[in-house]
Amino acid sequence: MKLPSYKMQVPNSLNASTELPRLPVWQPLRGPFERWPQLTDLLIALLAFLLTLLMWSRQNANDVLALHSLGDVGAFQCAFVGCFALLWRRTHPSQVHAVVLGATLILELGLPAEGIVALAFSLYSLGRYEANARISLIAVLATLAFVVLDERLLVQLTAGGTVAVVLAWALWHTGRRLRFRGEHLRLLQERAEYLERERTAESERAVAAERTRIAREMHDVVAHQVSLMTVQAGAARTICRNNPEAASEAMAAVEAAGRHALSEMRHLLGVLRPADRETSLAPQPDLGDLPALVEKVRQVVARVEFETRGQVEEVPARVGLAAYRIIQESLTNIIKHVGAKASVQVGVCVASDHVAIRVQDDGHGADEPSIDEQQSAGHGIAGMRERAELLGGHLRARVIEGGGFEVTAQLPTTEGRTR
Repeated sequence: MKLPSYKMQVPNSLNASTELPRLPVWQPLRGPFERWPQLTDLLIALLAFLLTLLMWSRQNANDVLALHSLGDVGAFQCAFVGCFALLWRRTHPSQVHAVVLGATLILELGLPAEGIVALAFSLYSLGRYEANARISLIAVLATLAFVVLDERLLVQLTAGGTVAVVLAWALWHTGRRLRFRGEHLRLLQERAEYLERERTAESERAVAAERTRIAREMHDVVAHQVSLMTVQAGAARTICRNNPEAASEAMAAVEAAGRHALSEMRHLLGVLRPADRETSLAPQPDLGDLPALVEKVRQVVARVEFETRGQVEEVPARVGLAAYRIIQESLTNIIKHVGAKASVQVGVCVASDHVAIRVQDDGHGADEPSIDEQQSAGHGIAGMRERAELLGGHLRARVIEGGGFEVTAQLPTTEGRTR
């Protein structure tokens, strides 16, 4: 069914390309630990070392801080190495944990001191920064085994030993959960960036497609009307001395064609206006407007036969527009390359599932170029073929026997084939 009127608007994807990307409602807060990681690790290492010395100072049995023997010096060095190994806890978490655990074993087995505070920080770093889950699990199980043996839980179950085991597991598990959460947030951010890039690319593709459509419409409208104006102006110049009245009529036709071309150009350029300046436009042409098009061509070309078969009004609007533009471009090529002496036949056949088009001339007139010359002279045939292929149809342009030229096209009208 033909609509009386509608409004041409720019697609939403074109408008979306001009909008600034929206910031997320919630963004994670980057604290000092995230802003200055190296300084944070240095402070943690110093804190672990100081807490270790404070813990040793409260042990009455062995005052290793006095440094009376080589064992005291060795314990001090183990504490220093184990604590300041935390400077690499982000980049080498399993290696740092192995160093801290080794220093703790040396202190427990051979030196007059017990443990270092760095073991708690290394357990958390092992869960938080170790990418290999198997290595991380093996390392924490080895640590738990050491704590169980050190607290003698296999011999006698105590509350303090149980708390130590649970605390060691909780530190590692907390770091692991934070790692999973960080990976999840990272994946969400990457997905958001990917979707943003895809939206931008889709907007650019929509802009390119709309520009191509507008350029095709401009070519069809301007080329047809300008060709009519050129031929009529040439005829008026030829007969202006012998038949001024006929020359005046020809110039009036030139004026009318120019006004019509300007009107259609305004309609096409209306889609480039902002969305808040909506303008009511006339409907796009379809098969029902072919008689008027043929009458305009008859003002230039003497012999134009036009025939339609089938229910023209039942053709979908997009198919009717494509068929109209193909016929318009074909007639324009005839006017430009053949001239007023040509004999033209235009046929449209509407079937149940397609529309068949045929535009043919006999080639009698001005010197007609070959099909290759016509295709290289502009984008007319390429544009017609593109219109047909966009609907799932096909178009053929060829030189026929006798020097004429024929354009045939078949455009499907069913939804399944035009999608």
